[in-house]
Formats: sequence, C-alpha cells, structure tokens
Amino acid sequence: MELDYAGDLTPNEVWQMLKDDENCHLIDCRSSAEWLLVGVPELESINKSTLFIEWQTFPMMEKNQRFFQDVSENVPSKDTKIIFLCRSGARSRSAAEFMTSQGFNNCYNCLEGFEGSHNESGHRSSVNGWKFLGLPWKQG
Repeated sequence: MELDYAGDLTPNEVWQMLKDDENCHLIDCRSSAEWLLVGVPELESINKSTLFIEWQTFPMMEKNQRFFQDVSENVPSKDTKIIFLCRSGARSRSAAEFMTSQGFNNCYNCLEGFEGSHNESGHRSSVNGWKFLGLPWKQG
C-alpha cells in the first residue's frame, strides 16, 4: 500500500531520528487538554523542543483552520523532516497526509502515538506507545 506521506515510524524510531538529525522536528498534534492532562514528550535531553500544534482544537475537536499556517511558521523549510505525534497514530497520520499534500516533502507519522492502543480493560499507556516504551516525557 502506497502512503500519501513519507512513512510510519515506531516511537523508538522517532526518538532515534530526533537524536540523529538536527533538522528533524516533532509536532505533537493532540489537543491542548491532552497536553495538560496526559503529559508531553520531553526533548530537552537532546537539545530540542516539541512543537505543540493542535490538529483538532479543544473543546469542539474541529479541524484547526490555522494548522498549515502554524506549521509553516514553525518549520524552516518544506524539506525539513517533520514527525507528527498524537494519542494513537490516527490524527498524526491525517496531519502527515495533509502537510504532504501542501508541499512538505518529509512528513512522518508516529505509529502507536503518545499513549498507544487500549489494553483488554480499555486503558491506554499499557500496551505500546511513547509513554509505555519509557521514552522521555513530562506532565503538562
């Protein structure tokens, strides 16, 4: 199946790419409520900062009409590698597809997202995802 963006990366692959490539950015496209209540990726140990740009705006969860503009204002070039992260990998995939359609050539989706899949009890962060893997994060 051909993707409409550069590709999918596991959280560990995301971390490695962020560490290895100074021209690679992480955009957390979850909602502001998720950043505050669930936590956020912490990139200070690799001298980077996560960019926080909602794909859907809280509380109505409507598509952020400024998404393209907000990304464009924060990413220096359309050739820069951008990795999108959401809760589970769905919104981030949509964001990667959209930004690719707007001429950004290196957009990636973080599979599993920040919280990952549900377990048998319906809870997240216990099966896979950024937090489950123990990658750096902090409470919002």
